[in-house]
Order: sequence, then C-alpha cells, then structure tokens
Amino acid sequence: MVKFRGKLDGVERLHFWIAVIIVLSLVFAVVISIIQRDYWVLFISIVALILTLSPTIFEWRYKIDIPEELEIATIVFIYATLFLGEAYGFYARFWWWDLVLHAGSGIALGFIGFIIMFVLYKRNKIEASPFILSVFTFSFALAIGALWEIFEFNMDFFLGFNMQKSGLIDTMIDLIVDAGGALIASIIGFLYIKGRKTHVIDRMIDRFVKKNPGLFG
Repeated sequence: MVKFRGKLDGVERLHFWIAVIIVLSLVFAVVISIIQRDYWVLFISIVALILTLSPTIFEWRYKIDIPEELEIATIVFIYATLFLGEAYGFYARFWWWDLVLHAGSGIALGFIGFIIMFVLYKRNKIEASPFILSVFTFSFALAIGALWEIFEFNMDFFLGFNMQKSGLIDTMIDLIVDAGGALIASIIGFLYIKGRKTHVIDRMIDRFVKKNPGLFG
C-alpha cells in the first residue's frame, strides 16, 4: 500500500488508487461469495487479498521501501492472475490473458532481481561486471517463473485445479514468455549500469536509493 509521507507524487497517487480499487473489490467479492455460498470465489478472493497486502507487510517487517512501480506491478499481477483469471475465468475468455501476465511478471521479476544485485553491488558486497549483473537479473526472473509453474502443477495435481490448462504446452509457452520479459529487464539493467538513459528504470532506481539510504551505507 502507499506510504503516506506528505504530498503524493504522480506514481504514488496511481499506486494509491489502484490499491484502493483492488482491495475494495476483493473485500466486496468476499462478502458476495459468502452470501452466495460460492466457496471457490471466496477462497480465491481471500488468498488474493492476503497476497495483495504482502508487499506492505514485507516493507513493514524489513524496513525497505519497495519502488512504487514494482508494487503496482505486483498487486495488479496478483489480482489479474488469481481473482480475474482463476475466479472469473479470464483465461478462458481471453486467449492472450496468460501471455500478457507472464510477460509482465518476467519484466517485473527481472527488475526485482536487478535491484537486489544493484544494492549488493553498491554496498561493495559483490564484485561483478554489468554483464554478470544482467545474467543474474535474467536468471532470477526465470527461476521464479519456473517455481510458479511448479506451483501450478501441484495445484492441478493435488487439488484438481486447471491452472496449467493445456499441460506441457501451456507450461513451455509460459516459460518462453517469462524468458522474454526477463531478457527485457536484464538488458535495461545492463544499460543502466553502463550509464545509458533508460527513463523509467532511472527514475525507479533513483527513487529507491533516495527512500532507502540505509541500504547503501
């Protein structure tokens, strides 16, 4: 959720309203599903609500200010994947829904991996070339994507869900799209380390450094 520190800038306002809309819609879905005794939607809504609040809990627990752009991407992905995708069948309604989500998650996870390495790099905890940093960025995002596919398989196998849809083909397409998103993030991270202008990530990293001075000594 948005951290209130006086006047909000444009990205913070966007984050605030997106978070408010998502949380309210999930709470409403919980109430309606209880009334209608739709326990599947109730379960998905509660899980989505908990995961939507997880970035705020992480920030509070570890005293780290996550970039607003990544928080927006995280809560939108959770909402679109679990709530809209699984509870309301958007995967079946729109053939491109899964592809867009995996591409976006690949990019977002790549940025998370890059930020982790960037913090360690700036604190002189590691010695690595820009290329190695970008390789880790790519590998981190793809590894999380693979873990998600394992999660989908277990949900389908043990609980009878249908998260993998067409099985192996769905899994491989998802991983390929994940790899594409991860590659984009790793290239942008490489350019940033090399001093090239990358616009969005420049602002995101600069804001992250400014709001988390303790991470950089």
